[in-house]
Amino acid sequence: MQILVLGGDGYLGWPTALHLSAAGHDVAVNDNFARRGYDEEMGVDSLVPIATLDERIAAWKDVSGKTINAYVGDLCDPEFTHSMVGDFRPQAIVQYAEQRAAPYSMIDQAHAVYTQTNNVVGTLNVMYAIADTDIDIHLVKLGTMGEYGTPNIDIEEGWIEIEHKGRKDRMIYPKRPGSFYHCSKVHDSTNIEFGCRTWGMRATDLNQGVVYGSDTEQTALDPRLATRFDYDGVFGTVLNRMTIQAVLGHPLTVYGNGSQTRGLINLVDTVECIRLACESPAERGEFRVFNQLTETMSVRQIAETVAREYPGDCTIEHVDNPRVEAEDHYYNVTYQALEELGLQPTLLGTTLIEQLFDVVERYKDRVDVAAIRPTVRWRDTTSQLHDPSGTLAKA
Repeated sequence: MQILVLGGDGYLGWPTALHLSAAGHDVAVNDNFARRGYDEEMGVDSLVPIATLDERIAAWKDVSGKTINAYVGDLCDPEFTHSMVGDFRPQAIVQYAEQRAAPYSMIDQAHAVYTQTNNVVGTLNVMYAIADTDIDIHLVKLGTMGEYGTPNIDIEEGWIEIEHKGRKDRMIYPKRPGSFYHCSKVHDSTNIEFGCRTWGMRATDLNQGVVYGSDTEQTALDPRLATRFDYDGVFGTVLNRMTIQAVLGHPLTVYGNGSQTRGLINLVDTVECIRLACESPAERGEFRVFNQLTETMSVRQIAETVAREYPGDCTIEHVDNPRVEAEDHYYNVTYQALEELGLQPTLLGTTLIEQLFDVVERYKDRVDVAAIRPTVRWRDTTSQLHDPSGTLAKA
């Protein structure tokens, strides 16, 4: 199968490309390196050093004998996007190429507008490229569980059967996003469902939980194949942050009372979910939604797990929550579809946390301690960040 991975230089995109290539698919990647530009803007690097895309592709050729093609360009450029899709003519497109951090979207007006423009316009251009090239191209789009918010009812997989005033209908599950980034994902879902209903597109929307982990079977083969490990207050995820704090002997910071519950998924399961979705495409005209997670935990439970597994002293510190979110809430998620396709869940446990501790220990000299604490607050509307370059990362 010919598969085009958009955002193929990123934390998820690169290991996904390797996983698909190793499975025998003909893979190409696209990126405009905006994520690397965010590092320059934020003044912080990935904990794990990462090679350039050219070096990564060459390393994969050395290790596996397989070739991954690269298209460097911006999805917000419709001419480039149409040309790329028409040239490679994929059977599936995996769309990762979006600004993916909620705090980044909440820095100020410019970052909110940039996030929504980059994400929504880029995906719309991909949709039109599919419609103009081959409507049977299957769009596999990475969404987020943050689209749903924390409703006081069970979260279904994208659709819900409702009865209102004696009438019944099957409708898109109501969304209550938690940031301007999450809003952009809701807009994507609305646009893609419309494209399926109106043009007859095939699409799978993967509403993913918080991803953790630093290696897959393929990235572990050579240091040049490593993917990112983000830990800062803007792009870092909670488990990454806490494992670093544990290794450095700092308290594990829990926002608010820590009862906020989220879905979790290991990186190795993420790339496998993409493979399963690509190899079992949606039907013509179908907007298919999978909730992509393997377990749920509260932030406090994550901190307690890290503290329990760390071999040294480890304390937990509660700090003011910079976000506007419900802390005590109901959270029950349906996530059966991917397991029905064959996913064998990898659950958080001692071995996986020890692997994270090992990664942090190897690269702890690269940690910028000042970057770990939260700097972006949801209630602030004025600029909360100095941009050394004077401009946002080019998207």
